[in-house]
Amino acid sequence: MSTSTNTNTNTNTTIETVNPATGRPIAVYEAWDAARIETAVARAHAASLAWARVPVTERAGRAARLAGTLREHAGQLAELAVAEMGKPVTEAAGEVEKSALTADYYARQGPDLLADQRVAVDGAEAWVAHEPAGLLLAVMPWNFPVWQVMRFAVPALVAGNGILLKHASNVTGSALALQDLFVEAGFPDDLVSALVVADVDVPGVTARLIEDERVAAVTLTGSNRAGAAVGAAAGRAAKKSVLELGGSDAFVVLDDADVERTAAAAVKARFTNSGQSCVCAKRFIVAAPVADAFTAAFVAGVESLRLGDPRDPDTQVGPLARDDLRAAIQRQVEESVAAGARLLTGGKPLPGEGYFHQPTVLAGTGPGMAAFDEETFGPLAAIAVARDTEDAIRLANATAYGLGLSVWTADASRGVAVARRITSGAAFVNAIVASDPRLPFGGTKRSGYGRELAAEGIREFTNTRTYWVAA
Repeated sequence: MSTSTNTNTNTNTTIETVNPATGRPIAVYEAWDAARIETAVARAHAASLAWARVPVTERAGRAARLAGTLREHAGQLAELAVAEMGKPVTEAAGEVEKSALTADYYARQGPDLLADQRVAVDGAEAWVAHEPAGLLLAVMPWNFPVWQVMRFAVPALVAGNGILLKHASNVTGSALALQDLFVEAGFPDDLVSALVVADVDVPGVTARLIEDERVAAVTLTGSNRAGAAVGAAAGRAAKKSVLELGGSDAFVVLDDADVERTAAAAVKARFTNSGQSCVCAKRFIVAAPVADAFTAAFVAGVESLRLGDPRDPDTQVGPLARDDLRAAIQRQVEESVAAGARLLTGGKPLPGEGYFHQPTVLAGTGPGMAAFDEETFGPLAAIAVARDTEDAIRLANATAYGLGLSVWTADASRGVAVARRITSGAAFVNAIVASDPRLPFGGTKRSGYGRELAAEGIREFTNTRTYWVAA
């Protein structure tokens, strides 16, 4: 699988990838001009038309081959994720395996999920079909360079669609490696096309592609600003869109929770991927009777985290992906402390090479503070104390976001009852929020709309078509 780069910088626009653990350049790519983008769109459109005519069982068979190809190249893909966005290597390997498991799932379940659904009507034969939508534009983020692409692309391809992939510029090497990997797995050339576009050009290129009649729909995982622009453009073009945006997930600890077990899970929930995940728990809303014990156990767990070189299998927290992201975390810490939050541990960027920031815990947070109101995309946790269950529900709902929710209690039925009163796309009781190919994934409120994974995900980008054949 090739991952060739163009290091000729004598062009008007180039893309440079940087190792966030060192701040040093990795590679330079020539950004595509309008003519090259047009060639890619034309080829991808032709490939998608041909792919739609391939039987779904054969498309699912390619997904099975893709699972094997992912596993064969797991080491290379993990190394790219470590180099380009600083993911700890153990987590990077897990991301690739999760992608392979998702390909396995759709290889097995795809044909049944897309099968015609017969409907009994008098005097006619009727059924509902799920037919390919066409060529899809996917604007993907850097924080899970393999998984974010695969969780959308695998079901979309099994459904019979083609893909134009606009991956984040700082993971350009990963994008090109994935494009090659699909071909190696037996998917047709040009069916998945990675567009090499500089960040400065992305908004304009995305808008023009959405307007293009050859593009049937668009999906984006990213910021609310980008989501608003893509959603508006799709609306103007009357095209389907799926948006997976930010999150400020609540981790609710009720007064009967097992404090030690819950605090250990909370550390993992917050600091996975160095805190750079939309479904990382962000706001820890703790019932007053257990607040002191939880806070002490949580802070101790955070202070025991191993921060360092993401290539080291023992590292649990690596660098942030970019220096501006580290600066954003530092701003949120300083503004929250100025508003009355208490710094319990961490709170500073680390000197030296790379974009490292201390794992940080703030206490005494609540609505009106940056660490509580905003999405914190990095190693920063905000603790808020709730007077009682009603107050915990109020605080959990005091957010513009609605992606995931985690509730911890000795009584699972109580946890479900509390979860039903808090708005989110997913609710986990006594478990950390995670995505699973067997269950739909997506958000509410400013966390976006539409669903990925499971039956809902494979049908999102299909034409749900009614057939009626008179007797």
